[in-house]
Amino acid sequence: MRIIIVGAVAAGTSAAAKARRNSEDSEIVIYEKDSFISYSGCGMPYYIGGEIESADELIPRNPKFFKSKYNVAIHTLHEVISIHPLEKKVVVKNLLTNEVFSDYYDRLVLSTGARVATPLIKGVDSKHVFALRNINDMNGIKDFIDSKSPQSAVIIGTGFIGLEVCESLKKLGINVTMIEKSHQVTPGLDEDMAIYVEKHLIENNIAVLTNNSITEINEKSVTLTDGKIVDADMVLLCTGVRPNVELAKKVGIELGVTGAIKVNSKMETSQKDIYACGDCIEQFHAVTGKPVYRPLGSTANKTGRIAGDSMTGGSLEFRGILGTGIFKTFDMTVAQTGLSEREAEELGYDIATCHNIKPNKPVYMGGTEMVIKGIADKVTGRLLGVQIVGFEGVDKRIDVFVTAITFKAKVEDLFHLDLAYAPPFSTTKDPVMYTGMILDNAINKNRPLITAKELDELMVSGEKYVLIDARVVAQYDKNHIETAKSIPHTKLRDNVESLDKDAVAITYCNKGVTGNAAQNILFGKGIKKVYNLSGGQKHYSKTHDKK
Repeated sequence: MRIIIVGAVAAGTSAAAKARRNSEDSEIVIYEKDSFISYSGCGMPYYIGGEIESADELIPRNPKFFKSKYNVAIHTLHEVISIHPLEKKVVVKNLLTNEVFSDYYDRLVLSTGARVATPLIKGVDSKHVFALRNINDMNGIKDFIDSKSPQSAVIIGTGFIGLEVCESLKKLGINVTMIEKSHQVTPGLDEDMAIYVEKHLIENNIAVLTNNSITEINEKSVTLTDGKIVDADMVLLCTGVRPNVELAKKVGIELGVTGAIKVNSKMETSQKDIYACGDCIEQFHAVTGKPVYRPLGSTANKTGRIAGDSMTGGSLEFRGILGTGIFKTFDMTVAQTGLSEREAEELGYDIATCHNIKPNKPVYMGGTEMVIKGIADKVTGRLLGVQIVGFEGVDKRIDVFVTAITFKAKVEDLFHLDLAYAPPFSTTKDPVMYTGMILDNAINKNRPLITAKELDELMVSGEKYVLIDARVVAQYDKNHIETAKSIPHTKLRDNVESLDKDAVAITYCNKGVTGNAAQNILFGKGIKKVYNLSGGQKHYSKTHDKK
């Protein structure tokens, strides 16, 4: 059997390696139009900032390696320009010699990746404007910085790559301004979590301009839609990517609703004996089963392996993704998995949401707080999604949540996880367990939560309510939510009779624990509608400082 693979980065090389393990006798050929293969794209921002000393560390394998280890022939600077399924052949152009020739296949794999979604901006093709998609892009940015010594940079877009490069440029002494057309940074997060990221950027002297776009790129500046001029010796496009599907479209391969190549669970396309994998394909969400497009290196490797296995008679099948992502900007780690609150509501779920603020380990062991937002389905109790911002231990927790959501855990199940505990690593009840306990109380134990946004809406709705600050008086005097009454938890039982039992009661403390205790007292004293403020005063004030 002769296998031809188009593309030699994460997915294509994974497909080749798995196909070879399954079939020693197959001929495997890869055509790659770039000069680099199998590189670590996710490591490129760290090379630009000097954290990785040599670019060679990002390119651990070359065609010679694949030939010697896997007996796979990789031809770089060779572009497949057309596919002919009836004859089972491809037409290839050698980009060095301009020679055009045909090759044949029994199985064909498209791993054509994705390209930068370049915005239509005047001046976007200027020499000081860059994207960061491949090694050539990375080298171009590094050479420009080394030779031109830019003092200012504008980054368009505040997704993962933009925020990682932002830190790298700042480390080099470059003043950075981030431009985001949305009303918040990191648009994939919910607004009440994105605010933590934005404030952290500002604390690290990054200028952040949301609700804004660029109309023109000039030699030393950019012009914004609001007319503002921002200094920019260099401009970086971090505006997302689009799947490379031109080859697939030409041959009539079906595309999905997201515009990427539609594949089944075995990576088969609509054309017989043609498979696809990596950033050019549409995936499906493991919670909803609906099509999504989430191009990530981890998913590319996974789908490449499945394609290689499938075409050689294996049984691997794709089980979907959760859109899991994690990145670091300065010393803050940001992670998410599953559905956001916004997505869950748009899909029609009746949700419970909590904001759990806990240290990753005891404070006496140097623990630092993380904010965990959990989203769950009130009807089934199933955990739907999680977002975390923090400084240590975020990666550990997000992976536990990923596992739980993958295996359809209910919020009540999280408390029963036998997680590893010792003071250098965790608190006795891990923050994962606390998140489950809070959501379980809200869904199953009649201890409902109210978010900061919902409280704001209640306060202007005209409905009768009483807002109780259950902290000590000194904390209330220092800062409190407007219209809140100071009734410390220790004195609440003595003051219950003074409360209007027909009004909605909301309790809060610093982070939620004492607020919950106050909520329990009010329920026990016959008040029927009592909510605890999710994340307490600490989270509420964080979401309102900007206003």
